[in-house]
Amino acid sequence: LKSGLESKAEHLADRLVPYTLAGTGLVYLFTRNVTKALAVLMVDFSCALKLAMPISVLSAIREASAEKITVKGGRFLEAVAEADTIVFDKTGTLTNAQPFVQKVTPIGNYIRDEVLRIAACLEEHFPHSVANAIVKQASSEHLHHEEEHAEVKYIIAHGIATVYRDQRAIIGSDHFVFEDEHITKTEETETLINNLQSEGASSLIFLAIGGELAGIISIYDPLKQEAKETIQNLRSSGFKNIIMLTGDSENAAKHIAEELNIDGYLAGVLPEDKADYVKKLKDEGHIVVMVGDGVNDTPALSCADVSISLQDSSDIARELADVTLTSSSLEEIVVFKQLSALLMKRIKSNYRKIVTLNTGLILLGMFGVLPASTTSLIHNGSTFIFAISSSTSLLEN
Repeated sequence: LKSGLESKAEHLADRLVPYTLAGTGLVYLFTRNVTKALAVLMVDFSCALKLAMPISVLSAIREASAEKITVKGGRFLEAVAEADTIVFDKTGTLTNAQPFVQKVTPIGNYIRDEVLRIAACLEEHFPHSVANAIVKQASSEHLHHEEEHAEVKYIIAHGIATVYRDQRAIIGSDHFVFEDEHITKTEETETLINNLQSEGASSLIFLAIGGELAGIISIYDPLKQEAKETIQNLRSSGFKNIIMLTGDSENAAKHIAEELNIDGYLAGVLPEDKADYVKKLKDEGHIVVMVGDGVNDTPALSCADVSISLQDSSDIARELADVTLTSSSLEEIVVFKQLSALLMKRIKSNYRKIVTLNTGLILLGMFGVLPASTTSLIHNGSTFIFAISSSTSLLEN
């Protein structure tokens, strides 16, 4: 997919061909000098423009590949160079997607170890990142358990339900436990939840047995080591708006946004909410880059001007993305932004130089200052030089 500048240069070269031919005819008509006419005919803009521009883009794509960045075309290099807004999914993008149990808080007559043991007993049947974290924590504390529950049912995007010691037991999200299952949320529970969230918990898992809340498990997903520095470098490289989207709670999202010094965030969002937000940014006139890794990010990735996925992203996210970071390091986004900006600078510089040089050669040939052999030699020699210079490294210059 060609960049706009690349296509513009090619179209300009095509449009100038008739003028070159007309200029040749006019020079001969007024001077009756074949040498002067040929001096104009031997020079045009097509060669240099149609060679230097694609070579610049292909060279940049090759250089990006060397930096572990796969790009699907020059259009996305140009869009990233002009982009002013970048939107991040949180989990798996800004974080490592390797959550661990931060804290276990028992409620009522239950004790901490009992809450963690029961939670692990239920979660081990449906392994995902949070469930694995709970099971791993119980195992590390040697809290072994027996199967004391009936068949376990998984409610998609909500939690788990079963019968434990003749009582209905559920474990899952705030929405599932308090709204769907109608477990009572007291003022004391509200205060406890706020306190746990203010401590930096990425998410809270609630365990209820027999219609009463038994405990809360705080899960923390650590940020990638390079996340904070990357955000700073992205701002320095030209992004004016850096935004985070997450399904986590307001307090958890606020904590991470403040830690990373992110300009804005949306908490508790669904996949369709992410896509709507990206559309809203585009409608406001922003050029938007979306960085995501999961299936739930694909609607937003599809809406963005440029979509970026990571090496560990889901298959559909990698397939859909315009750019893939094969190292899964966020620092590569900064490199890609710099590379894109340098490419656009090179293309614009080549454009000016080619048009200026060839226009000068045409005028010199037209007025008989240079013969056709000389204008031809300079024209073709400069084309070769522009092509070679366009293939040199951008980041090392």
